[in-house]
Amino acid sequence: MDRPLTQNIKPDLSPVTLDDYRRAGGYEGLAKALKEMAPADVIGAVKDSGLRGRGGAGFPTGVKWSLVPQGESAEQKYVVVNADEMEPGTFKDRLLMEADPHQLIEGVVIAAYAVQADTAYIFLRGEYHLSASRLEQALGEARSAAYLGKNILGSDFDLEIHLHTSAGRYICGEETALLNSLEGKRAIPRAKPPFPQISGLWGRPTVVNNVETFCNVPHIIRNGVDWYRGLGRGEDAGTKLFGASGRVKKPGLWELPMGTPIRVLIEECAGGMQEGYTLRGFLPGGASTDFLLPEHLDLPMDFDAMMKAGSRLGTGTMIVLDDQTCPVRMVLNLERFFAQESCGWCTPCRDGLPWVVELLEGLLAGRGRPEDLDQLEQLARLMGPGNTFCALAPGAAEPLQSALKYFRADFERYLKPASTARVA
Repeated sequence: MDRPLTQNIKPDLSPVTLDDYRRAGGYEGLAKALKEMAPADVIGAVKDSGLRGRGGAGFPTGVKWSLVPQGESAEQKYVVVNADEMEPGTFKDRLLMEADPHQLIEGVVIAAYAVQADTAYIFLRGEYHLSASRLEQALGEARSAAYLGKNILGSDFDLEIHLHTSAGRYICGEETALLNSLEGKRAIPRAKPPFPQISGLWGRPTVVNNVETFCNVPHIIRNGVDWYRGLGRGEDAGTKLFGASGRVKKPGLWELPMGTPIRVLIEECAGGMQEGYTLRGFLPGGASTDFLLPEHLDLPMDFDAMMKAGSRLGTGTMIVLDDQTCPVRMVLNLERFFAQESCGWCTPCRDGLPWVVELLEGLLAGRGRPEDLDQLEQLARLMGPGNTFCALAPGAAEPLQSALKYFRADFERYLKPASTARVA
């Protein structure tokens, strides 16, 4: 089983039923956890597996769970699924929820048992109507079969999962803004520390993980740590849903070992570039990652390699730039999105992103000055890590700063001639 996340998914993408799921070994991981393992053993297995968060940050999942207070005196705890998939170019969680919803449910129940939470929420992107209906159906099936509710599988463990449809906004992908929204408040990020594992939903210890992250958990518990670590091609364990969009022959999504070379993803899985187009660059992990170039094609798609190359693995869903698409216009399109989605909570994001948009629009309209490029670089630095409450603005700065680095001649092409600039 080298494709655990997608092994059950049908060619027509119709949902995997409870019977389908159980025939493939579904809920065996949950039964093993409840009957053979203590909660601390489950956390230890996930930690030893090397599973890292699949939402973009890549934080070790078992370490996150281990930070939740345990013991008889521990208070109410929650598990929250971040299913607010709004990263441009990203559609992996949607596939998992629509095509194999029981996999997510099993992962959430195991996680809740591990941290001893009795309530969980799936925070779902509002536009994912099909995901919502299929998750509701699967949740009903799971309750009827004693995988949810009181005394799950005859144990003394109880859990209820609630599906919450988000009102929208990209900022809800940030875990503390998500928690504020779930509480009925304005979706703005919280100052950290305290982290959600200590003070999260309604001030209680809370684990927040991405859909794909939870979907890995049943397979780790069922098949073991060594099996899971053996799936990866490098230091990072397991498989990953990788995607490609843009002018490739076969845009799509594929489950591949962590550490698969970029070249395999673009040239083999996606079929290479469409006729008449040449690869010029790509955002390896969604819109909020730095551009990389054809010279990076043989790098492995894993967390450390992407960082060393000057970008991030992010969501692992690649946006491809071809030689006939203007990188300046592409970046403007992305920055407009980020400016619109800013929650407005901190100055670098609230004021910096509209300023970036204004400068890029002026450049494309023929009003650009050489100093504008310096200003764009400065804004990218000011919106960088450590200067904002969350990662929205730093993420927005990544395609901008890398485009200025790699495609500067394209920006300079829009500058007014020197004589015109002096007259103006």
